[in-house]
Amino acid sequence: MDNARLIELVRSVAGTVEEVKNTTPLSLSIDASALILVCEQLHKNPETYFDMLTCVNGVDNGPEANTMEVIYQLYSIPFNHSLMLKVILPRENPEIESVTSIWKSADWLEREVFDMFGIVFKNHPDLRRILMPADWNGYPLRKDYKHEETYRGIKID
Repeated sequence: MDNARLIELVRSVAGTVEEVKNTTPLSLSIDASALILVCEQLHKNPETYFDMLTCVNGVDNGPEANTMEVIYQLYSIPFNHSLMLKVILPRENPEIESVTSIWKSADWLEREVFDMFGIVFKNHPDLRRILMPADWNGYPLRKDYKHEETYRGIKID
């Protein structure tokens, strides 16, 4: 399936779709409310069959922009085709539906984004810290993160 047809397929499910320019692979920005429907379509459609979720990334656009992003990198093994989906969230209380019901690999990937950015994945089967200690305060990859002077009595620089 070529990129134009793929964009039209996503648009038929999501409504508004914005192509992110100058990216490889093709990157599409969609509304958070359409994420599950789009992902289900891309996974189940025999023309696309995106059978792998290879990565989930978080991006903090900073307090000035007041937004965060979640980027999903999809891959179709049979068609050797890649696609990135981007969802923009408000920085205050960022949350989005989990895609673990579609791709099991989302389990730990979403936990990493939660742990580093504080983005909540609703209906995730086990959303808890995976990289930082369970009692760590804050989210280290947020642009306004201020680490504590000490952690368990150890000075942190």
